[in-house]
Amino acid sequence: MARSTFRCAPLPMTRGFSSGCLDAQFGEVASVTESDGRLTQGALVRHPRFGPGVVEFDKGPTTIVRFDRGLEECERGTLDVRLSLEQAIARRQWSGALEVVTKAQAAAIVSLNDAWGVFSRSRITLLPHQLWICHRVLRQWPARFLIADDVGLGKTVEAGLILWPLLSKQLVRRLLILCPASLVEQWQFRLRDMFDIRLHRYLPELDTDRGDFWGGHAQVVASLQTLRADNQERQERLFEAEPWDLLIVDEAHHLNAEERVLATLGYRLVDRLISEGKAESCLFFTGTPHRGKPYGFWALLRLLRPDLFDPSQPDEEQFPRLHEVLIRNNKQTVTDMRGAKLFRPVKQFPETYRYSPAEAHFYRLLTEFIATGRAYASSLSAQNQRVVILVLISMQKLASSSVAAIRRAIQGRLARLRAEQAGIRRTRSRKRVTSPPESGIDASLLDVQQELDERLPMELDPTILLMQDEIGHLEQLLAAADEVEKETKIERVMEVIEERFPDESVLLFTEYKATQALVMSELRVRFGDDCVTFINGDEALDSVRSRNGEFERLRVGRTRAADLFNGGAARFLVSTEAGGEGIDLQERCHALVHVDLPWNPMRLHQRVGRLNRYGQRHPVDVVTVRNPDTVEARIWEKLNEKLEHITRALSSVMEEPEDLLQLVLGMAAPNLFDEVFSEAGAVERERLSEWFDEKTHTFGGRSAIETVRALVGNAARFDYQGIDEIPRSDLPDLQGFFENALRLNRRRPVGKDGRLSFKTPDAWLIDRGVRRQYADLVFSRRSRESVGSKQIVGVGHRAFDQAITQAIESAGTLAAISSLKKPLVLCQIYDEVTERAAAVQRMAVGVSVDFEGTKSRLLVDGELVRVLNALVPRDAVEPDVSSGTLEECRRRAVSALEGSLAQLRLPFAAPRVRAVCVLWPAELTADLHH
Repeated sequence: MARSTFRCAPLPMTRGFSSGCLDAQFGEVASVTESDGRLTQGALVRHPRFGPGVVEFDKGPTTIVRFDRGLEECERGTLDVRLSLEQAIARRQWSGALEVVTKAQAAAIVSLNDAWGVFSRSRITLLPHQLWICHRVLRQWPARFLIADDVGLGKTVEAGLILWPLLSKQLVRRLLILCPASLVEQWQFRLRDMFDIRLHRYLPELDTDRGDFWGGHAQVVASLQTLRADNQERQERLFEAEPWDLLIVDEAHHLNAEERVLATLGYRLVDRLISEGKAESCLFFTGTPHRGKPYGFWALLRLLRPDLFDPSQPDEEQFPRLHEVLIRNNKQTVTDMRGAKLFRPVKQFPETYRYSPAEAHFYRLLTEFIATGRAYASSLSAQNQRVVILVLISMQKLASSSVAAIRRAIQGRLARLRAEQAGIRRTRSRKRVTSPPESGIDASLLDVQQELDERLPMELDPTILLMQDEIGHLEQLLAAADEVEKETKIERVMEVIEERFPDESVLLFTEYKATQALVMSELRVRFGDDCVTFINGDEALDSVRSRNGEFERLRVGRTRAADLFNGGAARFLVSTEAGGEGIDLQERCHALVHVDLPWNPMRLHQRVGRLNRYGQRHPVDVVTVRNPDTVEARIWEKLNEKLEHITRALSSVMEEPEDLLQLVLGMAAPNLFDEVFSEAGAVERERLSEWFDEKTHTFGGRSAIETVRALVGNAARFDYQGIDEIPRSDLPDLQGFFENALRLNRRRPVGKDGRLSFKTPDAWLIDRGVRRQYADLVFSRRSRESVGSKQIVGVGHRAFDQAITQAIESAGTLAAISSLKKPLVLCQIYDEVTERAAAVQRMAVGVSVDFEGTKSRLLVDGELVRVLNALVPRDAVEPDVSSGTLEECRRRAVSALEGSLAQLRLPFAAPRVRAVCVLWPAELTADLHH
């Protein structure tokens, strides 16, 4: 992107540590000017707004200068001319050791963080694959990537790591995050808690013609479901606003486009944002990038890179290009910094139970009811037939969860039918559901299918009957349900908890709120009212019995519930699918009980992912509870056999079959599992195996296996054989620099128990966000819980950033160091091409010059930071070394680095090397020049 010419303000007082600037009245400026008084090319200058720079061309009244941000044309009078390293060497003008070491430390810290994000202010320990992803994305800007890591590998951490260097360099000023409505609060909380990145939540009531929401908020998280619906012309206001530097889309598989079918509203919204230039860079996150239809997969990638992908082109031509866009790391292979694997296989514990006579009678009646309803539906119009079948499927799902769940639905349905029969039309508070989701409706509706299942029997238009004499059949069903006093499945769940998990925290999952209330009631009666909390979409739950027998309505937010569970205040947490993604529950718990089994196996994977994620210290124990006499149990048996067969097939071609199984599940047809479970009841038992094989012959077949193989085989991922390339640097490596910067400003930091307190230097208060004094700052991610995110020091902390800026802008270039054995030259590599912004603008490299040998040693990334931190920068007597020897040292360093550029694999089009400062061993006095 081309940079504008700025008219600059008069030069304020310099922020450097010493008086290293040239002083015109003593004639020093002549050494950096031509005979006509113009600045020579390569002269060092400082600008009050852009910081230090190098002169490219002096036009007289104005001068073209290369700054970190690119080329700028500035008024000559605003430029403060600095002494270059070459000039300091020629004059043997030594600076204080502390000043030059601090300057070198700052350059090394910025270089390392720009490339890897290792000093970002995350509150959790960073992992190699996360740092690798950050490194991969930051090397290419603008960036377009689809990050499809397995569930539990920390997508929010990855996003935060990428964001911090971009935000601190102001490459990203406007940020828009689109995600499912249920994850908006999670994104807002996690980025604030872990990285101190503050997002504004999009609220439709604030987005009005007069409000200018988009103009007033630069970092926004919004529900994709809300924005895709263009109510009150909200989309037009979005597109009239300034473009976004970065667009992040979470659960990007919801951006669905099918061949010869109108793309979903979400897809069209994101497509328009990108095609109209409203999003410079884009990051998509999803665990299931391929949903089984090649057209939709390539259409998703076309949003990111239309130059590489086209859904109308053959798959085999496009798979080899995936590594440029698609990133996927697998849970089974991820390690910590020592190379130790983080995840262990999940332990499965299947449990069984049997119906009581009352339950068996109820389920026989329900099976007959559903069969009668299906037969009746065949006589209806096509639209009404779909409605009736959908409701019957919903009732079947509810019954497979608990009698309590289906009883509540029957009661609601009966109430509406009786009111209709009596001629009473009740006002409906919710939109009537009269048809199933069509292909043109956004696919994300499928993600809340369980909520539709729970409401449909009540919401169905009472003029559409499920069968003749429906009221009589429902009354018979309700009477049978009322005979069920105790549900044997719930009793078995309680027994499992007492036998297998005594005194342990347990996470329980169920699909429906009625079952959730039943489970919570049993837990409270057995273990006390405070033993359990819950998560569901409404953040409220009715009919929960207390220990004294009274029924209550409970309310708790999902974040609060997670905190109670993770903190140990609640031993149990009962969650619906609302807790199946976007929330971490692994801090104290490694036991999970499936109270019921969703018909889609992908949801099981998502449930387990709440515990089997980074930070889990134990193998996760998973309990399933089934009645082997039911058709659902028989289908699950067949389905598990199928999944094991798929796993074996994957293991023959890939190393992580368990991780890759979720990709195969994601490729299944959307209605496959609903059809299998709902239709199986009408199949004769002896034909069930044959029927199941016919019904699922396309699921996990050769085509799917080959697609997964091609997808994963061509995706980019971190190679753990190269873990040594990942910098081991972390926040503690910043403390030495920070204390040096404080001392240079004549501030004496006070340290106690790993915490740092000080009065802020006046020069840092130029940033209004910097406090006048700080107490108990820490340079650690493993601090006690009492330490808030604002106390963790890293790149992005306002005071720390001011220290970095001041150090880099200091004028010192040449210093003698007592603790140094060989000369150390700090060089910077930069890109002469400035036509576009870049996340990595320059790289700092230390060159340890060996005059006795033939080869100098390069110090990069974390090694350079460690070497500089080990120096003891005490001011020493100026060494007896000639300018010629110092210049020879500088020249050798630059030559060695220029000869090694190819090995560094830099993201620069035209890399150039510049020596910034020389650290000379104080005791090395031989005049090598002569």
